[in-house]
Amino acid sequence: MDGANHSVISEFVFLGLSNSWEIQLVLFVFSSVFYVASMLGNSLIVLTVAWDSHLHSPMYFLLANLSFIDLGVSSVTSPRMIYDIFRKRKVISFEGCIAQIFFIHVIGGVEMVLLIAMAFDRYVAICKPLHYLTIMSPKMCILLLAVSWIIGLIHSVVQLVFVIKLPFCGPNVLDSFYCDLPRFIKLACIDTYKLEFMVTANSGFISLGSFFILIISYMFILITVRKHSSGSSKALSTLSTHIMVVILFFGPCIFVYTWPHPTSQLDKFLAIFDAFLTPFLNPVIYTFRNKEMKVAMRRVCSQFIVYRKIS
Repeated sequence: MDGANHSVISEFVFLGLSNSWEIQLVLFVFSSVFYVASMLGNSLIVLTVAWDSHLHSPMYFLLANLSFIDLGVSSVTSPRMIYDIFRKRKVISFEGCIAQIFFIHVIGGVEMVLLIAMAFDRYVAICKPLHYLTIMSPKMCILLLAVSWIIGLIHSVVQLVFVIKLPFCGPNVLDSFYCDLPRFIKLACIDTYKLEFMVTANSGFISLGSFFILIISYMFILITVRKHSSGSSKALSTLSTHIMVVILFFGPCIFVYTWPHPTSQLDKFLAIFDAFLTPFLNPVIYTFRNKEMKVAMRRVCSQFIVYRKIS
């Protein structure tokens, strides 16, 4: 490669999820409902944390940012998929494909670091409660957020630097409903073994390593919690919530980027799970398993209703 892109392909065609009209209808209803629900749920969490002064703490600051990221997760691929469901020819431009890949990996990298930051927050709160407010100061929270975005950007840009100049001569068909690196790279006209290994190392092994670090961290925190009887019930509930979110986020990522024998149907199922169910389940899990959040949401909703009546 001499620095220029010699592709003769200017667009890619998605095969989509199914050619059956009945299945397409079910997918349209399913994806539309979950997309709207995840957008409303995560928006409500962000609004509640910003509005309610009782939630102005490091834990809820990180939670609000996680919900903000989940709004991005929902919006990168879901609207395009819903729009394409009934279209016979599902086409995306080369630039649009690159943009999808870029935002998918930026958002994924940010969420990965945010989940680690949330684990660190819980470790400090449970294992060093007397120093919690000193360690998790507003400056530390902003620093963790900034580091999350920096790592997310680096993670995405490092991959695109090598991928964006790949030559594509044909075919241009992606057996999916969105653009992502594994299938995108395989369409290039050159041998991409080294690039595929780089993607696996960058996305797969980092996801796998981060997942095990988080699970080991939470196991250590759980052991610490069990040694203290006071307040252990609330702490265990909070930790189980975090662990569920970690599994929901990392499970599909690890499989897609590290499994040596991928199948298109399973990949599509995991992609749907990642695009629609995970952003929807995160606010559900955090809301239903957190009494403080439920009370705050009711308080914000009642204040909004009163404000509407007055205006």
